[in-house]
Amino acid sequence: MVKMGALAVLILPLLVVGISGIVYIYRSVVQLMSKSAVRSKVVVITDALSGVGKECSRVFHTGGSRLVLCGKDFDKLEALYDTLNSSADPRATFTPKLVLLDLSDVNCVQDVAKEILDCYGCIDILINNASAKVKGTVQNISLEVDQKIMDANYFGPITLTKALLPNMISRRTGQIVLINNIQGKLGVPFRAAYAASKHAALGFFDCLRAELQEFGVCVSTVTPSFVCSDHIQPQPSKSDSSVWKFFSRKLAYGVHPEEVAEEILRTVNRKKQEVFMANPIAKAAVYIRTFFPDIFFAVVAAGVKEKQKTEDER
Repeated sequence: MVKMGALAVLILPLLVVGISGIVYIYRSVVQLMSKSAVRSKVVVITDALSGVGKECSRVFHTGGSRLVLCGKDFDKLEALYDTLNSSADPRATFTPKLVLLDLSDVNCVQDVAKEILDCYGCIDILINNASAKVKGTVQNISLEVDQKIMDANYFGPITLTKALLPNMISRRTGQIVLINNIQGKLGVPFRAAYAASKHAALGFFDCLRAELQEFGVCVSTVTPSFVCSDHIQPQPSKSDSSVWKFFSRKLAYGVHPEEVAEEILRTVNRKKQEVFMANPIAKAAVYIRTFFPDIFFAVVAAGVKEKQKTEDER
């Protein structure tokens, strides 16, 4: 018995190390295959100056894609251009193209779409990334702000998609990726305009997926619960109620931009239709909203009521 115990003590660490090594090798191979799958592909990334946009640019650039980077600030686009070129092997990468694009200016999107197509003459992958946000009560947010959020997060992306779609359909190939948010699956108080725009975008691209299947064009949605910036996890304010505090903290605890970018690369490689990146609490919130809506609404309403009471007392 003593010998068997000693043998187990010796074997267990080796087994753990061996499994860890296999997992590491598997992930490395998958990552390599994912990058090889996008080599020489024409990839359009909107809002390339956001955290997720920059990481997607880096991942697809090192993978050898022919990038078309879109953003609202041309100086910042040029800075991103310099960063990408200085950190990659020029023999294995293509020089990115830069296009000035403000998705909230819907009237200009059609013209910009022509400029995007002129870069390489075709589009293989369109990554729709839009992140205009606003926070406040419904009665305190003007209709003009609501419209601006809808333009940036919904009308802008679908206008660009519709403009580029004929190129993909005529070639019977291509992939459209929507980077969405958990608020496209459930509404969070004080973010009505943002949640509405994300619900609308998800509904549109879910419908589009079915319509494009016969043309060989894949539509994917990647939905993180929350994307962290600068590796900082959000913390609820001191005014958060006791009922809402636990839920809001877990719901907001998200993923880093590089994790989202790597998942998008895998999604493109495997042509996944839908990916939900969230911790168990956030996933549970979506399931509760779906199967037990009364419980979900009661918890959210109680949290809002207690928060407002706390603010009134202050």
